[in-house]
Order: sequence, then structure tokens, then C-alpha cells
Amino acid sequence: MSFFYIFLFIAGCVGGFFSGLLGIGGGIIMFPILYYLPPALGFEPISVKQITGLTMIQGFFASLSAMFFYNREKLVHKSLALTLGLSLSVSSLAGSLISKGISDRYLLFIFGMLAFVASLFMFVPRSYAKDDTTEDKVSFNKPIAIAIGIVVGFLIGMVGQGGAFIIIPILLYVLKIPLRVALGSTLAIGLFSATAGLIGKVATGQVPFYMAAALLPGAMMTARVGSIVSKKTHAQLLRWLLAIIISATAIKVWYDIF
Repeated sequence: MSFFYIFLFIAGCVGGFFSGLLGIGGGIIMFPILYYLPPALGFEPISVKQITGLTMIQGFFASLSAMFFYNREKLVHKSLALTLGLSLSVSSLAGSLISKGISDRYLLFIFGMLAFVASLFMFVPRSYAKDDTTEDKVSFNKPIAIAIGIVVGFLIGMVGQGGAFIIIPILLYVLKIPLRVALGSTLAIGLFSATAGLIGKVATGQVPFYMAAALLPGAMMTARVGSIVSKKTHAQLLRWLLAIIISATAIKVWYDIF
């Protein structure tokens, strides 16, 4: 059993690093790690409902850790985070409460659909000219942001995600936010949805706290390291890393569904 908790700690380290590097809560990384690796390593499988609870709590704390660095670098757009975050949080809470009565296969289907749409976005050509712009020079369309938050929040609440893997493509291609501000702001936005979703998961008994206690220390420790590395990495490389990770996850999930 002790080896299983060591595995969870290492998984947390991996998820935390990518949270900081790519501005994601880590769910897009953590979900496949927790779903596919335990059986492959000889451990008991973790149920999808438990995984959604773990990814939600990991996403909250890793995002919080990484966000402090991005905010110091003026890469967190406060108004955008508040507008999208509040609309996300309300609908995410509703989605997480409803998910209690939904089958694992259907939750997996929703996750796969979100990852598929996100991967399509990430391969659309875009300019990198303004990707190093700081938050004080960025504007956005508030009504569209609110509408996006309501729809996307409900879905990511159901599958136990902070939603960064779908929020980042939307910020880049729909709201036209520069990449580094999109990464930093997504961490702040994710805190809203992760908080609401986490409340729903805890209230419905979907968070395995002993597993979470093994996962979180590694996630928080490496999230800041990932943030520092991200700042020194070219924006185009960060975008392609996101595209590859999201696409690989979508392909694997859909393969298992069918």
C-alpha cells in the first residue's frame, strides 16, 4: 500500500509541474495518469469519481501555488479572471453536484469531448507577436466571457476539472488573449471553478482524502518550479506542448470509449 502512496506523490509532482509550466490546473495530466497507470503498475484501479475528486483538489492547490508567480510577473488579468471565474464557479458547482448520479462511462465521454474540442482549437494557426504582452495592455469581450463561463463551467464541474485545458484554447482563439496572460489568468480562473467544483465533490463524498494527502505535497512543491521554467520558455513551444498533451489525452480517452 505504501508504494501506491509514493506513486500518488510522484503523480502530484508531475501534475504540479505542468500546472505551473502551462497554466493548467493539472487535470488534463492527472486524469490519464490516475486512470491508466495504477492498473498498469499492479495497483487497484481508481474509480473515475475518485479521480475527478483528486484532480479537482490537486488543481486547486497547484493553481494557487503557481498563480502567485504569474501575478508577480503581471500576467494575471484580474478583470478577466473575475468575470470568467465567477460564471464558471456557479455552473461548475451545479455540474459537480449533478455528477454524483451520472455513470463513469458518461463522465469519461464528456471529458473526451472537451479534450477533443480543445485539441482542435490548439492546432489553428495564430500569431505570436503579442504573446509577451502584460495584463495591463489586454482587453476582452465581457458578455462572451460570461456565456462561455456558464456553459463550460457546468461541463468541467461534472468531470472534476478546473477546466484549463479547454479554457486556454478559448482565451487564445475566442477572446484573443495573448498566450502568457492566458496562462496566468487561467490559473486564477481555475481557482474559481475548482473551488466550486471541489465543494460539490466533497459534499457528495467523491474526494478520497488519504489519496489527496499523498498527492498534494508534490503538486504544490513543483507548481512554482514549472512557473519559473515557463517564463523562460518560448511562447510557441508552450503552445505546441499544450496541443500535444491535450490531443494525446483526447485520442486515448476516445480509444477507450470505443
